[in-house]
Amino acid sequence: MLIADDQTIVRAGFAALLSAQPDIDVVAQGGDGREAVRLTETHRPDVVLMDIRMPGMDGIEATRRILSDPANVATRVLVLTTFDVDEYVYDALSSGASGFLLKDSTADDLVSAVRVVARGDALLAPQVTGRLIREFARQRRARPQRAPELENLTARETEVLGLIAGGLSNAEIAERLVVSEHTVKTHVARVFTKLGLRDRAQAVVLAYESGLVVPGATDE
Repeated sequence: MLIADDQTIVRAGFAALLSAQPDIDVVAQGGDGREAVRLTETHRPDVVLMDIRMPGMDGIEATRRILSDPANVATRVLVLTTFDVDEYVYDALSSGASGFLLKDSTADDLVSAVRVVARGDALLAPQVTGRLIREFARQRRARPQRAPELENLTARETEVLGLIAGGLSNAEIAERLVVSEHTVKTHVARVFTKLGLRDRAQAVVLAYESGLVVPGATDE
C-alpha cells in the first residue's frame, strides 16, 4: 500500500503501524497529492491511504487522477480527514474513494479500514455512508441529474440500488425483497458492472446525485 500525508511524523507513524501487520506491505510514502499520483504509477498499490488536505495538489485531485487511470483499476483509495462531517469527504467519495477515516481513529480502526478497502468493500457501514451523503445532498441542494446509464438497469436492479443507498446490507435487502442473499449479491454485482461502480460508496453517491433516491425519503 501507499501512504500520502504532508505531515512527516504522521506519515511515519502510519507506515510503522501498518508495516508491522503480517498482511500489509507499505511500498511507498508521499508528502503531497502530486507525489501520490507519481508513486501510484510506479508501484500500483492495492490501497492508497490519502490525506485530503495537502499543499499543492490536494488529496481530492490526487484521488481523481489516480482512479481515472485505467491502469489503476485494482487500486482503492481510503481518505483521511480531521472532521467526520466535511465537504471534502463528499468530494472524495464522488471522485471514487472507497471510504474515509478520521485521523484520530484508533490503531485497530486504521488497520481494519485498510483491510476492508483492500478486499474491495466500502469502508463505512452502508447506513453511515448513506447518512453522510444525504447530509451533503441537503446542504448543496443541487438539482439531481438523471444518469443515462440507470436506464440499463432492470426494475429489480434499480430497486436494489435504491436499497443500497438507503443503507441496507445485502442480508437486509434479501429480507426486504424476500429472496436469498446469494440472489442479492448477484443483483449487486450486475448493478456495479452496468454502472461501472467500484463499491457501495460510489453506488450511494450515484443514487443521490441522479435523484433515484431523494434525501430524507429513505429510512435511517
